[in-house]
Amino acid sequence: MFLAPYFSKQNQAISVSAQQASDFAKKIAQDFNPIHNVGAKRFCVPGDLLFAIVLTQYGLSQSMKFSFAGMVGASVELQFPEQVSESFSIRDGREKTYLNVSRQGDVSCCDAQTESFIRQYVAFSGHNFIDILIPLMKQHQVMINPDRPLVIYESMSFDLTTLDFVQVTLSLVDQDLKIDGKRGDVTLHFELHSGDTLVGTGIKTLVMSGLRPYDEALAQQMCATYEGSKTDY
Repeated sequence: MFLAPYFSKQNQAISVSAQQASDFAKKIAQDFNPIHNVGAKRFCVPGDLLFAIVLTQYGLSQSMKFSFAGMVGASVELQFPEQVSESFSIRDGREKTYLNVSRQGDVSCCDAQTESFIRQYVAFSGHNFIDILIPLMKQHQVMINPDRPLVIYESMSFDLTTLDFVQVTLSLVDQDLKIDGKRGDVTLHFELHSGDTLVGTGIKTLVMSGLRPYDEALAQQMCATYEGSKTDY
């Protein structure tokens, strides 16, 4: 299982160290968000890693929705139920909920299929900041705080018309930003293809907070810092 280096499991408890989370973000997702850096003041485990672990533990369902309820810190022990129904939650030992999952339809436990799906989706997520969010901020003439750039992963869902595929590719088809005061709600629509065949669609939502007027120089500085972290790595 290609995710094995990025989490630890004992019985039904799964934990992710800061180093494991940072390695996943950079090596698998190409995500250089500073909140995934070891030692970051506001460190959190990537939501995409939690999503990926759910798929490896319970399989790929035709229809799934992931709603994030909290940021997971380093080495927090998460309880992954041995048996799950159509709706379940991932909580810690104190019953704090971090992720709510709902699923319907047929389920596939093909390792190659699951790995392809995960790799395609997290690679898409890893390019969100530079390729999607910065252009959206410029278009709407708003931006996040450049000193503390924080974008929160809210939810992700997808619907597959078939599970009859192994390799899959993902492409963005639409993006939208709705602004409410200092809050911005980002919605990304994507399609999933197997070869030339459309096999599914999905939606990802993000929240940008602390919005302020757009400043091109500061926006470019954020990009340079982000790309610099990638180059240094």
